[in-house]
Amino acid sequence: MGPDPANQTGRDPALGSPRERLAALRARLAGPGGPAAPPPVLPLGLPAIDAHLPGGGLALGPPHEIAPMEPADAVAALGFALALCAGRLARTQGAALIAAAPNQSLPHGHGLAGLGFDPARLLLLEAGGDAEVFRALEAALHARALPVLVGLLADGLPLKPGRRLQLAAEGDAPPLLLILRPAEAELPNGAATRWRIASAPAARDRFGTLDNPRWQARLERCRNGRGGDWLLEWDHAAHRLRLPEPLARDAAAAGRSRA
Repeated sequence: MGPDPANQTGRDPALGSPRERLAALRARLAGPGGPAAPPPVLPLGLPAIDAHLPGGGLALGPPHEIAPMEPADAVAALGFALALCAGRLARTQGAALIAAAPNQSLPHGHGLAGLGFDPARLLLLEAGGDAEVFRALEAALHARALPVLVGLLADGLPLKPGRRLQLAAEGDAPPLLLILRPAEAELPNGAATRWRIASAPAARDRFGTLDNPRWQARLERCRNGRGGDWLLEWDHAAHRLRLPEPLARDAAAAGRSRA
């Protein structure tokens, strides 16, 4: 057997230092094409949160699970998911598919407009149950025709359907895949991130009327990343997430103090 082409030094990798052996192993696993390109991500545009996510954003392709903290927060969880969808659609062409099991909260035109989400770019499929939702999402993943896919589930995401979705998402041009489940439907699965969302008191403008909606967002699980808790606000004018102004100033000051 000839020398390993990944070993350009001609030395036996097993005889090198631990660092050299690790580098040789990585080169061998990467194959002749070199290291794989990092997966595409959707940045949230908030350094305080993007720093917790591997690659600086939500990975495109694998499912991300979103759940309300309490049953009464179901609409808030949907609003947060739609805000993420709007952020993705602002960066690309195409439409979003929402496949919903029966009796799930559904978006309406006025709420979508407040997020900068053109209702003409939304496809809504009312499915007969979670199994139909999974089939619709899997078919859409294989078709690679839509940049955003959302499943609204009644019973949560089990391991096997989650794995099928993850396999179907592998390859070029993966979409943003969000799975919304009820607060109590906690099933073990392979979601890349798991979010808990609660409604928070909305900000008031200078006239005292309610202005931008707010969410209390908890990143409970993040594969290869870190969890955290944040109070988030939707900027209706800029159509983006932001930290409320006092929190943003505190985060900036904390960053300067560490520099």
